[in-house]
Amino acid sequence: MTVPQTESLNLPATMEPDNPLWRYALACWQNPELAEACLTLQACDWSVTRILCAGWLGVNGHLFTGVEDAKVTEWRSRVTGSIRSARKSIPRHHIGCRDLREALARAELQAEQTELALAWHTLTPRYPETGKMHNRKAAILQNLLAAAPRREADTRGPISLDTLAGLLAAAAGELRP
Repeated sequence: MTVPQTESLNLPATMEPDNPLWRYALACWQNPELAEACLTLQACDWSVTRILCAGWLGVNGHLFTGVEDAKVTEWRSRVTGSIRSARKSIPRHHIGCRDLREALARAELQAEQTELALAWHTLTPRYPETGKMHNRKAAILQNLLAAAPRREADTRGPISLDTLAGLLAAAAGELRP
């Protein structure tokens, strides 16, 4: 079976992998409850990148339209999603494939960092540093609704979006000295 060659992605030369959105994502992942909520929603077709962008924009007083740059969605589909799919295809406790599964997990994290760098690259020109929304939790909640995989997102679903908005707002406190 021959696998068709895929053209390389045209990535911006000025991407910054270590940016404020990435640092916010790392702060979010320090809270096990928030990390678990994101992974639970990911299993329900949510994009963790969209969740993190919704939170980061809300913390900074901006509303998220839910519209992403095509480069972000293409990267998610072609790279992050493919690596995640390959990792999930390998049984978690299979001794003979443990090293490969761990290498794929590391590659998936790097792909997620690049995805967030692409998001950051496309968000920063559109949003000045601080927006006009003063109720950060309300902004995050509205942003989560825009980030939902379906517009009629069930706010009661597996995770309360109100609770998630509170966790995302609190994660910003982890960034302050």
